[in-house]
Amino acid sequence: MKSVLITVACFLMAFTTTFAQPKKTATGGTVPNSTTTAENVDAAAKAGLKIGFINSAELLSAMPQKVKADSDIAKYAREFQTQIETMMKEYQAKTQDYDAKSKTMSDAIKEVKINEIQSLQQRIEALQQTAREKVEMKKQELYQPVLEKADKAIKDVAKEKDYDFIFDANGSTLLFGKDAYNITSLVKAKLGIK
Repeated sequence: MKSVLITVACFLMAFTTTFAQPKKTATGGTVPNSTTTAENVDAAAKAGLKIGFINSAELLSAMPQKVKADSDIAKYAREFQTQIETMMKEYQAKTQDYDAKSKTMSDAIKEVKINEIQSLQQRIEALQQTAREKVEMKKQELYQPVLEKADKAIKDVAKEKDYDFIFDANGSTLLFGKDAYNITSLVKAKLGIK
């Protein structure tokens, strides 16, 4: 989907540049063209361009595969969270025990206990980092087929309905779109989603 948006942005920049070229005067000088972006869009519409947009967040949230992926990711993350919570309880118990008994401990025992607590803290931090990385990898793994399916449906609808461009309403490129050009419901129907 990103490649489609980049292509569209490049086309629109080239399209705007074409319309913004200065006009030649009879004496060979140039007069700046006062064509606005709105006029460029009007010209594009008159040229027969068909532009639509989609609300990708709405589409993805309605896809059962995304809902299942979210559930699987949450379950996977909970497994790490359970391990981290167990280690945190052990860490709290050790620090409380150290705080309560440190006044009566020899320096050698204090050093051993401090090293145990620091080692446990480092293992917790390492597990948290590993968990973040693995959950992100799992998310990418599970979302990839969902995104590919959505992308294919968007492209299929665009081809079937003869759209020249489709923008994502969630992206920063669309500032306005008439509902008549919103193809979200068409893509949902293509995916069998109500």
